[in-house]
Amino acid sequence: MTKIDKTAIIIPARLHSTRLPNKLLLEVKNKPIIQWVYEAASKSKLASNVIIATDSKEIFDKAKEFGANVEMTSENHTSGSDRIAEVLKRHEDEFDYILNMQGDEPQITPEVIDLALSNIHNSNADIVTLVRKITDEKQIESPNCVKCVFDKDYNALYFSRYAIPYKRNEGFASYYAHIGMYAYRKNSLLKMTSLVPCDIEKTESLEQLRALYNGMTIKVAITDLNPTGIDTIEDFNKFKKEIEG
Repeated sequence: MTKIDKTAIIIPARLHSTRLPNKLLLEVKNKPIIQWVYEAASKSKLASNVIIATDSKEIFDKAKEFGANVEMTSENHTSGSDRIAEVLKRHEDEFDYILNMQGDEPQITPEVIDLALSNIHNSNADIVTLVRKITDEKQIESPNCVKCVFDKDYNALYFSRYAIPYKRNEGFASYYAHIGMYAYRKNSLLKMTSLVPCDIEKTESLEQLRALYNGMTIKVAITDLNPTGIDTIEDFNKFKKEIEG
């Protein structure tokens, strides 16, 4: 693999979290969660830049401490996409492709990052995201596990917290969980973040539905990776145990 010119991974990093306050600064083996994420992103073979985008002076200072490229953003953003769009607007001539990598996903691997980037580079899609096959009934039924259905060409048809497709007849359904990483073309990110949130987005609390509602194309790539996002203290303790043994 060779680097894709003008390609940046931007990691939106918000300090305040309802379920687990200051989670990005919690440490495992003397490294905060945000550093684990940044280091994974930096191992991408395709991205030419990695930037942390934050509204927190604490995260900014910590990122500088471990040598990260970090930029301050507005406190008023309601989504990670809006935050990375602010950074993109400062670098419009420098970046053609942007990957939104969540700051609380320390188990995302460089290989999965490059899967998303290679797909956005080699397709005509506006956005590329990732899914993994699931068979666990609890995950299928859980509203915390976002499901995706897609067509024969791997274009997303819909995302939902509901178990889709609905199993009216047995033996046909396959279920795929969405992994919240997005690779964008520059103009696609700027377009999506300029659009008004639609009713289905507000109903499901899923911002990717804004793109589908407005006719934008989202291509999915399938991976076997099952990362644990750090949303609760239980998630953090699980990650800590896996790393420290």
